[in-house]
Amino acid sequence: MALTGTFNRNLDNKYRLAIPRRLREDFSEKDLNHLFVAPGPNNSLALYSQEGFERLAEILSDRSPNRANNRNYLRLFYSQAEKVEFDKQGRIRIPERLVQFAGLKKDVVLLGIHDHAELWDADQWNAFLETNGPEFDQMSGQAFQ
Repeated sequence: MALTGTFNRNLDNKYRLAIPRRLREDFSEKDLNHLFVAPGPNNSLALYSQEGFERLAEILSDRSPNRANNRNYLRLFYSQAEKVEFDKQGRIRIPERLVQFAGLKKDVVLLGIHDHAELWDADQWNAFLETNGPEFDQMSGQAFQ
């Protein structure tokens, strides 16, 4: 099932994030007990299930290791990605280095994005919407070409 939705959340002082039950269920993995958190585009964080992270790893392994940009991206991506376990309340703890990477403050937004979720600082997400929202029609036309 495709991940969808926008969820306004709060990070606590230990950088714990409650993942909504519906989103956990939409990952469609039996006994989902962890996620992978990794740097994403636009200073967001990407959250993948085990299966989603493995699919992404397969795609990334097809990229030429002979290109410096590819090697550097893989180093930066994998060195910062981390497996995080769910606690009994359905929360994960975001590693501090990733909190800093994404500039997360207390108010955050969790988005379902097809095969993964993205975590944004709320102010950054609102700025993204202001900048890119008016271009939705144009983007949709290009997306379906």
